[in-house]
Amino acid sequence: MTIDTPATPTVDTALTALHPLRPLAAAEIDAARSVLSDAGLVSASTRFSYVMLREPDKRDVLAFEAALANGTTPEPLVREVGALLTDLDTLRLTQVVVDLAAAAVSVRKELDSAVDGFGPTLDEDFVIADEIVKSDRVWIEAIGRRGVVDLDTVRTVPLSAGVFGYEDEVGRRVYRVLAFQQLYPTDSAWAHPIDGVVAHIDIDARRVLRVVETPIEHVPQESGDYLDPQVSGPERTTLKPIEITQPDGVSFTLKDGVLAWEGWKVRVGFNGREGLTLHQLSVTQGEETRPVMYRGSVSEMVVNYGDPTPTHAWQNYFDVGEYQFGRLANSLELGCDCLGEITYVDAVVVDDHGQPKTIPNAICIHEEDYGVLWKHRDDFAGTSETRRQRRLVVSFFVTVGNYDYGFYWYLYLDGTIQLEGKATGIVFTSGHDGENEYATPLAPGLGAPVHQHLFCARLDMTVDGTKNHVDEIDVARVPVSATNPWGNAITRTRTRLRTERQATRDADGGLGRVWSIESDERTNRVGEPTAFVLYPEGKPTLLTADDSSSRKRAGFAGHHLWVTKYDRDELWAAGYTVNQHPGGNGLPAYVAGDRSVDGEDIVLWHTFGLTHFPRLEDWPIMPVDYAGFTMKPHGFFDRNPTLDVPASLSSHGSCHADGHHDAQVQEPGGHGAPTAGHGDHQH
Repeated sequence: MTIDTPATPTVDTALTALHPLRPLAAAEIDAARSVLSDAGLVSASTRFSYVMLREPDKRDVLAFEAALANGTTPEPLVREVGALLTDLDTLRLTQVVVDLAAAAVSVRKELDSAVDGFGPTLDEDFVIADEIVKSDRVWIEAIGRRGVVDLDTVRTVPLSAGVFGYEDEVGRRVYRVLAFQQLYPTDSAWAHPIDGVVAHIDIDARRVLRVVETPIEHVPQESGDYLDPQVSGPERTTLKPIEITQPDGVSFTLKDGVLAWEGWKVRVGFNGREGLTLHQLSVTQGEETRPVMYRGSVSEMVVNYGDPTPTHAWQNYFDVGEYQFGRLANSLELGCDCLGEITYVDAVVVDDHGQPKTIPNAICIHEEDYGVLWKHRDDFAGTSETRRQRRLVVSFFVTVGNYDYGFYWYLYLDGTIQLEGKATGIVFTSGHDGENEYATPLAPGLGAPVHQHLFCARLDMTVDGTKNHVDEIDVARVPVSATNPWGNAITRTRTRLRTERQATRDADGGLGRVWSIESDERTNRVGEPTAFVLYPEGKPTLLTADDSSSRKRAGFAGHHLWVTKYDRDELWAAGYTVNQHPGGNGLPAYVAGDRSVDGEDIVLWHTFGLTHFPRLEDWPIMPVDYAGFTMKPHGFFDRNPTLDVPASLSSHGSCHADGHHDAQVQEPGGHGAPTAGHGDHQH
């Protein structure tokens, strides 16, 4: 079900439709491919490894919007499409930018795969890899030693190879292939790993480079088919339906890609690499729109496995840079992925041949009740008041092999921003001989290695403008002294993060460490900078050894916080090309110049995630596990911005209590409207 929620545009519809940050349309993708073809850059062996809108410089976009706000018609900004082209015959990598208005290639750069790595996996590689190993005598004999002779029951899983010092892999597109057995169509192949054997293959030469074996030679046989009643048991009959209704419709509007809700405004974007992106998140107070974040996304993710055996020690995957979240996004279903009054948004991505592909219902937008917002029974005044919290949810789900990840951006009535990652699906399995301390036994002969899921959110901040700074704030004890005679004082320390290297930081739960992103240009009514504070969960960062290959390639995951000076093309925590990159790219390279981030146009990068020691309860399918972060306004508003939220009135009862008074309060409201003591004024 798709709810059409038109809004009255604040500017002329024709101009809004031409906004420079709007996602690429199918026609624009077709046009870019034609330009590249006319330039002689497309042949039968060309694959489009990345295709994205090359977003204009932030300053140009803000100038464009300022002109609109002043009632003038700005000149359209150059509309550019960036792409990485891979020639499968020569393995030449070419990074290009197409100027759509000029119908010309404006940038062309050749990359060296030995230095820069390759683009992400290609769809056809999975078919080719299967053919390669199933034609190799050594591999067939290896799985035969594990009792598997029917190749039709074997499901091969070609995985990104990383970089581990094999000379014959330099400059070649390589996969490492594991295998699982599927005994019938709905059987869970992950329950039957054909472990102790991995093939290293050159996908383009169509040959096996080597087969690595370890002693595990059994294939676990217990079913992991979680849809089989013999495994799951009969369905429960005790759960009663929960119905979520909004009889008067939703409280948000979506028009020309701009989502507006209770003072919040954000442009919703999507691309094939990151998936969902949020642009120009702002808060409206009266006639004023105040910027908070220019662009937010999940820039990268690494999943590193902790099993040091030769058939698994290489496992570390970059699910954004190597597999592309956006292209793997799910089409969401009402009542399953999203519940209530839902607005769905389709997304356009680009396949390996440069053709546009629409993913229906890729983005879900809805409202959720979120319990008590604020509450107080005042015995002196004889009043008792409760207000309900509510949040707007913008989400998408992606499946990468065995795992499924949901990403949920939450906007709250009180100005809070959250990003929540939900990890579910099936844990990656291996054979287990009963002695592997780095894997959890799940079933007879079946194990699941310890691993991490580490995400990096890129948060291009604009708290009341483009000049921001970051203070690191820790709690601190105060010794007994003349000014603290009872020893009860508690204080905080502030450290200004002035340069990029200084701003490479780690969370510390023992110190309650947070990071305050503050305006250099605006203060609140007590004279302090307006700010949003990042509250990290502070869970472990990358746990691999300092000199490990995975740490060299996933440098971003070694710290919770990075702050960089804005650069239009610095978008990727692990770098532009991730697959088989030897390391040192992305954030470690971005901060090498140690630019000033004090009072500058800055970008925060926040690493968060899970360290997963699998449980028996995670098998045969894993209940959702959560990771994320919260950003709260801190002095951004001059008081509680939700005084104007009305008491709940519904068929389930009212939050009004006897003795409630109607005194008018004429101070500035949280979102710009004068507020009544009982919340009569709605937004």
